[in-house]
Amino acid sequence: MDVTIVLLILLLGAVVTYFSGNKAASKVALLFSAVAFGASLMILNQYNQGIDCGFSAVWMTNPNILFSLKADGLALAMVLLTTVLTPLIILSSFGNNFNNAKNFYALVMFMAFAMTGTFLASDGFLYYIFWELSLIPIYFIALLWGNGDAAERKKAVIKFFIYTFAGSLFMLVGFIYLYQKAGSFQLDKLYALELSATEEFWIFLAFFFAYAIKIPIIPFHTWQANVYQKAPTVGTMLLSGIMLKMGLYSVIRWQLPIAPNAAQELLYTIVGLSIAGVIYGSIVALKQRDLKKLLAYSSLAHVGLIAAGCYTLTLDGLRGAVLQMIAHGFVIVGLFFAAEIIYRRFETRTIADMGGIRSQSPKFTSMFMILVLASVALPGTFNFVGEFTVLYSLFQTNLAFAIVGGTTIILGAFYMLRMFQQAMLGETNAKPFADVSFNEGIVFVLIIGFLLFFGLYPKPIIDLITPSIQDILVHIK
Repeated sequence: MDVTIVLLILLLGAVVTYFSGNKAASKVALLFSAVAFGASLMILNQYNQGIDCGFSAVWMTNPNILFSLKADGLALAMVLLTTVLTPLIILSSFGNNFNNAKNFYALVMFMAFAMTGTFLASDGFLYYIFWELSLIPIYFIALLWGNGDAAERKKAVIKFFIYTFAGSLFMLVGFIYLYQKAGSFQLDKLYALELSATEEFWIFLAFFFAYAIKIPIIPFHTWQANVYQKAPTVGTMLLSGIMLKMGLYSVIRWQLPIAPNAAQELLYTIVGLSIAGVIYGSIVALKQRDLKKLLAYSSLAHVGLIAAGCYTLTLDGLRGAVLQMIAHGFVIVGLFFAAEIIYRRFETRTIADMGGIRSQSPKFTSMFMILVLASVALPGTFNFVGEFTVLYSLFQTNLAFAIVGGTTIILGAFYMLRMFQQAMLGETNAKPFADVSFNEGIVFVLIIGFLLFFGLYPKPIIDLITPSIQDILVHIK
């Protein structure tokens, strides 16, 4: 078995979901996404036994393009993140009623297919195809099933599409130039190129524009908060939990090893921008009254810290960034799900209109509190492992970066705990708040269980990703 089976299951799932009809669509999508997760676990088991689970076949001869998929520990970690979160995100949506549900869930499955392909592709052209394909379903998910005024939603979604598509064009130009030099889009051939300092500089920038928009890094972040707010919660989960990881993963897999000298030269500038995003996101989050927007800016702050870890060019920085990518994926999906549950009961996302939930729903309150504590990197949670490792790498690079970057913990604790106090405590909202349903409880328990288990025992994930990161660092140093 190789990794193509995961892609085939997800693609087949999208097709079958579309033809299953509106009533059965959500259950069919959940079934196929769960099967894809099972296949990912089987491939992981083969990988741990030393079996190569990659795939390569000639796709085109002129230009020279291969349909090649790389299944190392780093790629498999991201594939597992995608195939774990996708069924959880689908299950979390069972409390919603979507018009044309078969279209909605088919797009969710197709997006999971495209994101998985992005993480696995080892041919630059194939990688670019998957990268662009992932943009199409989220565009329609946010546009057709989003929240709020239709005109404002359309404006936010179009801005997102133009930003990300324009950034991707710079990356495509970079790949075309590299192909002229190497005669191939293959990852190993691009790693082996000896580029001049000027060539590396422009290649680095071409990739940076694409990744900085997707992550996002300030000042390329202006699309993020509005799209997170306007998209349906399922779309917001896909964007924040998985899709932004495509940019962070690509920095490690593609940008740094191809243009290592430019990365060294621009290290302080890029890390500085990333750290600025930490401060900016935290300060703006303090002022938010809408719960989804607060979580959006909180996410901006956390991914800024992850990006800073990537660009330190150290083993601890890259490893900590990957650990935090995974932890952030779970915790942000859990937090947006909590916000969705509150909206289902109270029909508001305004924090000031909430309150008194603890007295009506102790189970929900307890699980929400654990997610909040994980978000602020409480020791014992998986987020602490990744965040501590990233901060340690920043300390190795520059003490000031570590001190300023550490403010994400202090500011994050302040605005998250204040939000929790306002939403969950105080006077009771006039509307009743039912405790979590069985399906809602399953989603919370699985997310919290993952965060606590790997917070206490992160070794399996560290062992999985470290050899791949060490191989990449050979091309950076």
